[in-house]
Amino acid sequence: MNLDTFAGLPLHILLVHVMVVGGPLTALAVLLHAFWPAARRRLGIVTPIAGLLVLVLTPITVEAGEYLQSVVGTTPALALHVERGEGLLPWSIALFVVGLAEWGWWRFLLAPQAGVRLTSSLRWGGTVVLWLAAAIVGIGFIVEIVLIGDSGARAVWGGLHL
Repeated sequence: MNLDTFAGLPLHILLVHVMVVGGPLTALAVLLHAFWPAARRRLGIVTPIAGLLVLVLTPITVEAGEYLQSVVGTTPALALHVERGEGLLPWSIALFVVGLAEWGWWRFLLAPQAGVRLTSSLRWGGTVVLWLAAAIVGIGFIVEIVLIGDSGARAVWGGLHL
């Protein structure tokens, strides 16, 4: 795969914009899916599909960033950005897994038409686990994206005084 440029722009720059918008929107979908039944019904399969897209784009974006780093060289600020960026994959995996688990839980296990009989304590316990997982992963992913973006912006624009 060619990870250098697209239409004359470094591919990393373009992918970053997709991740900065799509990642937090997916995290928000995971949170809404967990805590708001009306949103859950509307989001449906969209939440895990968006999570899968973020999961696929994360290593591609990192690899494109590594190519860009090889072209521009490394500074301490860029090294911090690279270190933070490489930490996004576990969050992306968790975002996809939690989104998929939520969808499966409410679509196949708790839906009345599913015909699955769970005890009330198992229904309650599973729901609480998903609430906690969604809160931790959704908020954690957003915080991680903000930190990565901030370090990237500082690496690019930190030396300028406008």
